Amino acid sequence: MNRKYTIPSDEDLTAFIDGELTPEEAARIDAIVNEDESVAERLEFLARASLPFEQAFAPLLAEAPRAKLQTMLAAIPVQQSARSDPTPTFASRRRFLGALAASLVAGIAVDRAVIAIGIRKGFSAKDENSEWRAVVADYISLYTAETLAGPVPGREDQAAQLGPLDEKLGLSLSPEAVSLPGIDFKRALLLQYDGKALAQVAYLDPETGPMALCIVRSDAGPKAPDLESRKGMNVVYWSNATHAFMLIGYAAADRMMAIAKGVREGAA
Repeated sequence: MNRKYTIPSDEDLTAFIDGELTPEEAARIDAIVNEDESVAERLEFLARASLPFEQAFAPLLAEAPRAKLQTMLAAIPVQQSARSDPTPTFASRRRFLGALAASLVAGIAVDRAVIAIGIRKGFSAKDENSEWRAVVADYISLYTAETLAGPVPGREDQAAQLGPLDEKLGLSLSPEAVSLPGIDFKRALLLQYDGKALAQVAYLDPETGPMALCIVRSDAGPKAPDLESRKGMNVVYWSNATHAFMLIGYAAADRMMAIAKGVREGAA
């Protein structure tokens, strides 16, 4: 399809959402949104998500190559807001995202980053179960093998990382319960989604790369395992009476289903 316009970047769409564009630029993007369904869907997704990026990735930025980042940030144009605030919220966010991108290119691991994932709108149980998987997939897609590099924690360290997850989610996750055959346990994180605790156990599959098991409380009721594709990864998801689970990774669908079967017997 030949378009007579340039698709807006996520940066442009976020500036549109935050009211940081000139009236002419805002009108241009509004016209594109009305004409292009894919742009409208992306705008809706960005409008729903409110991610405190700077707090979440503070450990990563602390280790970043500052001289290189400063050079890259200096090249990022910052549009002044018409509001009285001398440092617009989006300007700060734009500078931070530039630093984050540079850090990821440099291969710096995101270690023990705690991300609070907030959604501005309420959802029914069905929509919520789909939405949290979409948000998690966006986050996991940032992982590389280098992100999860390093030695495999010993059993005691694994148990110590899993402990806070047990307390917040009302589960009993032993290292044995979340062990995946032939796949290395790397770390367990306690995140937050829509005001609820979200457990993430990250793994590194020597064959296909990053993999993660994520769990949230859910009152949607039991659901048999199902399969979907998100961000180039396969997702197996299911739920019991109290929790929703998802296993996400780059392994083939049949292998993911087989791995998830073992997880269900151990952790669910």
